[in-house]
Amino acid sequence: MGIEFENEKRIFTLQTDHTTYQFQADAYGFLLHLYYGKTVYGGMDYLLTYYDRGFSANPYDVNQDRTYSMDALPQEFPTSGTGDFRSPALTVKNSDGTYSCDLRYKSHRIINGKYSLPGLPAVYATEDEAQTLEILMEDAVTKVQAVLLYGVLPKYDIITRSVKIINQGEEKIHISKAASACLDFVSGDYDLISFYGRHAMERNFQRVPLSHGKQILRSRRGTSSHQYNPAMILAEKDTTEESGNCYAMVFVYSGCFKAEAEKDQFNQSRALMGLASELFSYPVGPGESFLIPETVLTYSAEGMSQLSQNLHRCFRNHLCRGKFKNEVRPVLVNSWEADYFNFTGESLLKLGREAAKLGIEMLVLDDGWFGERNDDNTSLGDWVVNEKKLGCTMGELIGKINDLGLKFGLWIEPEMVSEDSDLYREHPDWALQIPKRHPVRGRNQLVLDFSRKEIRDHVFDQICSVLDQGKVDYIKWDMNRSISDIYSSETKEQGKVLYDYVLGVYDFLERLLKRYPDTLIEGCSGGGGRFDAGMLYYTPQIWCSDNTDAIDRIEIQYGTSFIYPASCVGSHVSAVPNHQTGRVTSLNTRGVVAMAGTFGYELNLGLLSDKEKEEVKDQVKKFKTYAPLIQNGDYYRLSDPLKDELGAWAFVSEDRSEALVNVVMLKQHGNMTVNYVKMRGLVPEAYYRIDGHDRLYSGAALMQAGLPVPIESGEYLAYQKYLRRVEQ
Repeated sequence: MGIEFENEKRIFTLQTDHTTYQFQADAYGFLLHLYYGKTVYGGMDYLLTYYDRGFSANPYDVNQDRTYSMDALPQEFPTSGTGDFRSPALTVKNSDGTYSCDLRYKSHRIINGKYSLPGLPAVYATEDEAQTLEILMEDAVTKVQAVLLYGVLPKYDIITRSVKIINQGEEKIHISKAASACLDFVSGDYDLISFYGRHAMERNFQRVPLSHGKQILRSRRGTSSHQYNPAMILAEKDTTEESGNCYAMVFVYSGCFKAEAEKDQFNQSRALMGLASELFSYPVGPGESFLIPETVLTYSAEGMSQLSQNLHRCFRNHLCRGKFKNEVRPVLVNSWEADYFNFTGESLLKLGREAAKLGIEMLVLDDGWFGERNDDNTSLGDWVVNEKKLGCTMGELIGKINDLGLKFGLWIEPEMVSEDSDLYREHPDWALQIPKRHPVRGRNQLVLDFSRKEIRDHVFDQICSVLDQGKVDYIKWDMNRSISDIYSSETKEQGKVLYDYVLGVYDFLERLLKRYPDTLIEGCSGGGGRFDAGMLYYTPQIWCSDNTDAIDRIEIQYGTSFIYPASCVGSHVSAVPNHQTGRVTSLNTRGVVAMAGTFGYELNLGLLSDKEKEEVKDQVKKFKTYAPLIQNGDYYRLSDPLKDELGAWAFVSEDRSEALVNVVMLKQHGNMTVNYVKMRGLVPEAYYRIDGHDRLYSGAALMQAGLPVPIESGEYLAYQKYLRRVEQ
């Protein structure tokens, strides 16, 4: 189906519908990368060149052949200790203190279906949708083995990579660096595209030349972080949205990561994606194994729109799980910006009554419902309902909300503990903190040691006792600080704590999903601090950012769209002046921007005017109409909001019969010039009608010439146009 093996030259070819990935186990057992790109035929080993490169070391078993050097040859899984002085994918510290691992090809097998990774998130597929290639490599001296895993999903032009390290030797080893994917290019001139940020301004688009030396993106914060997203794109210099060669690497993991890209001395390029090597030294005893989290690869010869759509389709259909992955999500109102901590049971019911009148489907109770939690300094870890504050039990509140015709959702932050809490007073050793030192605080809270099962069990039981009090249709899982004090009282191997912590989070989420399969979980970490493919395996939507300002959100959602589908982007209409920026935008503009995601509200509905309430009713109806298209359609970026006078994007159905075009004016000037938005993804020879208008437009005209944006007085005006193909 997607994997071929040519026995004579030992060449492996991974074919998808539009791409070829090829590598070779050569005569010495080294695994050499040959090609990744647009579909080709035949062996690509002719691309390998051999010259005597001064100061490039040669493996001992090539004898006097100075033309053979791992320092110059492209590789599938480069390791430390082979004479390759570029960045390795794997570094192993052996029991004698040496850093050396020389892996050679031993065998392989091809399996129908997609491999899975016990305890870790991964892309999944059935036997008729994917194939798996397993390559067994071994170090002849230490007997350390590496099983290289390749998953091929032809329909999506997706190749996944992971590695299982097995210690078949007699001594403990430590893994100090582990990447699951390496791309080596013998030629080409690339730009590196990454997504940097900070709290409340995540995933900013950055494109810079890949230059000599090493460029590193990483998180050392215990999570994938607001600062750098665990994804990157290599694009040839002339690549645009519609044309050019580009490659994406996305890490399916929610903890510390490192992405590296470098141009070497011979103008070759290498890109790596894997675990962060800082604060990491994982012990693997005899007979034990270690899994490196998965990296998703995709390639497009038709520019970055196609690259993004490959990822979007894969993540929607083969990473997100459960009943909600393809369902339209309920329109909700969250209590946070309506009341913050200052709610009561009656104020929540009042918010619910307003929501029900407007067609909103769910009320979410955010932070402040447990312990003595009236600010963010106390009670995390004490997951006991504050019935005095609510004026009733949680079950009674849920019943009253349900009686209004609304679903009910609840905010939790299971990984955290306040020093001012019963849990911390009883179990201070359950928090991650270094002995004999004062802990580093973040938001006046500490982090529970989720690498320990008994701690996870305690928190899980407490939270379930609350969830079991009524029908909770939605959980918002938050995580509001970075991890700084890396010490667990239960192990002497502190270099394993952060990895085991993430496995603990995944274990907790998996148990929650199994116990409550009909509950939608939304991920959150101060907004977008853990917005990654790993979390999508458990939470099919993630709160995009704590910044709900519509204009900032255009930039945040623009960067997010390069990797992640709109169906997973938590996005709400909030109050004005905006609580983060003070900016004032119209309700229409806020609605158009929020509809590029799961859609909801984050404000006090009772403060809206009658006119605004009617507008909210209309927005809810529109979203429910357009939601299947937004959730499952192909996403097109129609402008660059970092440079252009407007932000524009569109959703186009797979059969090209309908489209939703969205435009927000970002700049306004005197004697304004006309902007034209050019559509993409339509059928050129077909005709389309804009909803509410009689005129027909050819797909070719809309894509080549575009639609003029009206010149109107006002700031941040927004327009939304629904197009339907007319059958003739």
